[in-house]
Amino acid sequence: MKSTGSSGKDASTVRDVAKRAGVSASTVSRVLGGTYPVAAATRTRVLRAMRELDYVVNAHARALGGSTNKSVAFVVDDVTGPFYAHIARGVEEQASAEGRLCMLCTTHGDPQRVLAVVELMREQRADAVIVVGGAWEDKEYQERMTHFAHALDRAGSRLVLVGRPPLGEGVPATVVEYDNENGAFAMTTHLLSLGHRRIAFVGKVPGLSTSGQRIDGFLRAHETLGFEADPELIVEGEFTRSFGYRAAARLLASGAAFDAVFAATDMVAAGVLQALREGGVRVPEDVSVVGYDDIPVAIDLYPALTTVSIPHEELGRTAVRLALHREELPDAQHQMLGTHIVVRGSTRRPGR
Repeated sequence: MKSTGSSGKDASTVRDVAKRAGVSASTVSRVLGGTYPVAAATRTRVLRAMRELDYVVNAHARALGGSTNKSVAFVVDDVTGPFYAHIARGVEEQASAEGRLCMLCTTHGDPQRVLAVVELMREQRADAVIVVGGAWEDKEYQERMTHFAHALDRAGSRLVLVGRPPLGEGVPATVVEYDNENGAFAMTTHLLSLGHRRIAFVGKVPGLSTSGQRIDGFLRAHETLGFEADPELIVEGEFTRSFGYRAAARLLASGAAFDAVFAATDMVAAGVLQALREGGVRVPEDVSVVGYDDIPVAIDLYPALTTVSIPHEELGRTAVRLALHREELPDAQHQMLGTHIVVRGSTRRPGR
C-alpha cells in the first residue's frame, strides 16, 4: 500500500520510479545510494522519472507536514580540504548557537552524489541543506537542483548555496557568495602593476563556476590595463597540490617564458612552489607566485604566499543565519561577501 502525502495524493514509490524509467527497482536503489556504478544513460532516466513523479525517498516523511528534525546538513566535496573545513567551522558554530545539530555529508566531487545527498537530506527533514563549492555547468544538474530547492521549500526546509551562483529567478534558495571574480581581478592587477607581463594561470577547471569566475577576473584585469593574456599560459587541471607541481614542472620543461604564476588555489600554489624550487627557479627573485583562498598553509609556505583572502567562517555563519531566519530576512537571501588580497613574500617587482 502506498503512503499518502499531506496533499492526499498517493506518494510515489521506488517501483513507480522504476516503471516510469523502464528499469528494475534495484537499479533505482543504486542510483539513490550512489555507491554502485550505474550507466550514465540509465541514471539520467531514473533522475528524470524521480523529477516527474516528485519522488521522495521515504514518502512517509512527506506526510509529517513540514516538521523538521532541528538539524542543518553541510554538503562538501572533501571535509579534509582546508577551504571546506574553515567554512564548516562557521556552519557548526552558528548551527550550535541556533540550537541545531550539524550533519556533515561528503560527495567526493561527484555531481550526481550531490543530488543523492540533497535528496537524502530532504527525507531526513533537515532545516537547511547547505551545499558548498563551485557548481558544474550542466543543464540536467541545474534543473535537478532547482527541483530540490522547490521540494525542500515545500517541506519547510531550505536549500543554501555557498560559493556558487544562484539557480535562477524565483528559485527558493539562499545564496551566499564571495566576490570570486573581483578577487582574481585584484590579484591579477597587483601582478601587472608590479610589472609582470607573462603570467601563467595554473588550475583552470572547465565547467566549474569557481574556476570560470577566477579566469574571468584574470582576463578582465589584462584587458582593463591594456595587456593581452597568453592563452598558452592558461593551464587546465585540478585544484590540488599534486596538479600544481606537475603543471609547473611541465611549464619549465617546455621552455615557456613566464615571470609570474597565478595558482587557482593555495594548494595548487604549494605544488607550484615545490616544482619551481626543484627546478632551480627562485621565488620571488625570478618568478612571482600567488594563490587564492588564504588558508593556513599560505603562511606556512616558503616564501609566505601572496593570496586572495576569503571570509571562510563568515560564509558558514551567514549561510546558517539567513536560512534559519529567512521569514524575518526575506530580502537578504542573496549575499555577496567581499574578498581582498594579502601581500606576502612570494611577489615582487621583476628585475629588482
